[in-house]
Amino acid sequence: MLNYLPHFFRRRLDPASRYGLRLTLFLVAVCLVAVPFCWLLIEVVSDDDVVEFDMAAAEQAFEIKQQVPWVAEVLNAVSLLGHPIWFWILIGSVAIYLWRHHRRRLVAFLLTSTLGGSIINTAVKIAVDRPRPSYVDPAALTYQEGRSFPSGHAMSSIIAYGALLLIFLPLIPRRYRNWAVGGYIALEVMIGLSRLGLGVHYISDVVAGYLLGLAWLTASTAAFSIWRVERGRRPVEPAAGLEPEAKKDLQPR
Repeated sequence: MLNYLPHFFRRRLDPASRYGLRLTLFLVAVCLVAVPFCWLLIEVVSDDDVVEFDMAAAEQAFEIKQQVPWVAEVLNAVSLLGHPIWFWILIGSVAIYLWRHHRRRLVAFLLTSTLGGSIINTAVKIAVDRPRPSYVDPAALTYQEGRSFPSGHAMSSIIAYGALLLIFLPLIPRRYRNWAVGGYIALEVMIGLSRLGLGVHYISDVVAGYLLGLAWLTASTAAFSIWRVERGRRPVEPAAGLEPEAKKDLQPR
């Protein structure tokens, strides 16, 4: 497969090279995530079994929610954690913080991954052109006119919170890192469920948002790793964070 890639990538992804194996594994990870996304995309576009399942699940969720009216307030509060305006504030604030602490590469990674993900999400929405569900809750504060597939909230939250976790992971003591990852996963699940509960997305929209977001985050991390290697630093070790050496600069004084 490497033979069909440009020489620049072929030289860096060659498993025999110094860092090639790690970067090849990043590429494999992207492909493993992209394959199920492509399957979902085909199912949705072709109006196949997944669409029937989506419709039935959306109707069931609507009926359950009608029996517990107050749940909409909880769902709205959770959904706000994946809203574009919140991300503009959060990502902008963190980018300023990183810039002031002389971590320009991390600023570039954060902005490229989040803004790039937003552009990809919009492009896929326009291309697929799937209407929103017909069971939208009138109380949904974060409902937006537009297309349904994939979920922007699910995709943006996977990318943004994942990028922030990778950036600040060096500041988290090792014994708490598994808890941090678990909290990240729990937050993503809650945001996805909030979009389903409010009736603004189908299950396949949310799952596709997760998959596409994870693929883009993985690709962005791989690109950042190549960038580091080009500048004489060791490649990214996700378990240790994007830039372990940034700990001394980012640590609160």
